[in-house]
Amino acid sequence: MFGMWEITADTPYTGYFRNRSRGLVVARYSTCCAETRRGHTRSLALVGRVYPTTSPDHTAPLSTACFITQEDIGGEDSQSINEAVLRNAPNTTAFRRGSGLPVLIATGIALMLADTQPSIRQVYQLAELGKPANEPTSAPEFMQLSVVPEQPVISGVALDFRDEIMAQIYDRGDPTPKRLLTFQIETSNKGVSRGGALKQMREITDWRQIGKIIFNAAVASYNGDHVVHFQHPPWRDDRNDPRTARSFMT
Repeated sequence: MFGMWEITADTPYTGYFRNRSRGLVVARYSTCCAETRRGHTRSLALVGRVYPTTSPDHTAPLSTACFITQEDIGGEDSQSINEAVLRNAPNTTAFRRGSGLPVLIATGIALMLADTQPSIRQVYQLAELGKPANEPTSAPEFMQLSVVPEQPVISGVALDFRDEIMAQIYDRGDPTPKRLLTFQIETSNKGVSRGGALKQMREITDWRQIGKIIFNAAVASYNGDHVVHFQHPPWRDDRNDPRTARSFMT
């Protein structure tokens, strides 16, 4: 998915969380495991890379920032992409994976060996993108993305999420984009986690909308993961202090 990251509200944050920040974004919308259809338990996810330019014709290399958001890692029963709430710190309800539980446990163990908080992806990269080097970082603790309320819902029984996304932007059989698909960006610094690795729930409050991601093009692609990569940010004990980084993941 291709579009624009836009912050439209005053915030206490730096970098690309600051008001009037705008940059191109390349994103991947996907689901865990093999289930892609509505009406089935799945975990939808939206990850992206923001570029500090608004020009698609920019050719010089640029520093970028990645974000990772997802529904409950164990799975959710959202009936459309419009219902899905995607967070950088999702819940984990492992038993919802069913026969996929052993894979989830193995993945969790691998992530725990590499990182101290395997189910949280801090968003300080966005807060440091375009920021002067001598300016202290100020990043939100939590970020969530969801389709804006005014976006229409694509009808259909057992509809594949990829068909939903394509129908939001295109008319079938016509490669010219006809519409926009917009997600709202919300942030919060107030939340608590409860439970263990197999069932961890997060209560996050004081969400505030600060901007939007507006997608104007998309493609359903098998080889996306082979040609575009999104960095898992290393955990920081203090998300605003790079000296407190615990590990490195790529």
